[in-house]
Amino acid sequence: DILIHAEEVKELKRRLNEVYVKHTGRSLKEIEEALERDNFMSAQKAQEFGLIDKVIEERAEEAEPAKA
Repeated sequence: DILIHAEEVKELKRRLNEVYVKHTGRSLKEIEEALERDNFMSAQKAQEFGLIDKVIEERAEEAEPAKA
């Protein structure tokens, strides 16, 4: 059971890495290295890496609640 679970985890990791490659434009090697260990990034660093499109500096005014 442990071997089966380990293989499933490896497959899930491979698939997630492919998603990151597709959406960040980074190489598979770069993604594997970045995700090998916990990797905390600032918002700016995440944008540079390609994980987010832009950093929002201020929260937009909240829309008024709909009236019933």
